[in-house]
Amino acid sequence: MKETKWNMKPDKAKAIMLAKRQLSEFVWDAVTLEGINFTLPEIQTILDGITVGGHKVTDQNIAINQADTWRRLFELIEKNQFEITLEKVCTLHLIAARDEALECGKFRSGGVTIAGTSYMPPQADSLPGLFEKMVDEASKISDVYDQAIHFFLTIARCQFFYDVNKRMGRFIMNGLLLNYGYPAINLPAKRQLEFNQLMLTFYDTCDQKPMNIFLRSCLDERIIKIMKE
Repeated sequence: MKETKWNMKPDKAKAIMLAKRQLSEFVWDAVTLEGINFTLPEIQTILDGITVGGHKVTDQNIAINQADTWRRLFELIEKNQFEITLEKVCTLHLIAARDEALECGKFRSGGVTIAGTSYMPPQADSLPGLFEKMVDEASKISDVYDQAIHFFLTIARCQFFYDVNKRMGRFIMNGLLLNYGYPAINLPAKRQLEFNQLMLTFYDTCDQKPMNIFLRSCLDERIIKIMKE
């Protein structure tokens, strides 16, 4: 699997090293996008195992769950055990959505809506088949970033889970990238408005191109430079 835009050299060890160094930033941006107002130093403190004052315990737990999911993802990739299967994705969701989603570690059993759009996600009984379709469609995409972004967007649009779908989509997207030796895409919280607007359009149209362009633009140029060394 190759990427065709930046001509980066695939290097799993280097890509994982860079992602580990960005862990606190990944977690900070992810929880900020969920409306949880931590500072980056507070997230760094929480990841060091120390609680911080002035925040809900539930919010701190969400941050810890994000970090734990990243660590599990790193472990799977380093042991060559990362796969995009229903079982593996649900196992990661069990960590990411712990004490947050109505049901953790399994596909939703009922209907859901998405705020801000009239689009209705598919019925629960169709989700296993749609998951297999997603994997099959992705296998036909030759560019690794196009393939990874396809997974993120499809997971978000299908809403396989009652909650934590976009976060799960980003974990799978980045797990795939790191597994092939390419750097993860972090979604900066400062671009939240742009992200939300483009996602609402995507839900309505199913056109992946605008979101693909946006997500690629989130990849740090400094990381690209390091990967090309």
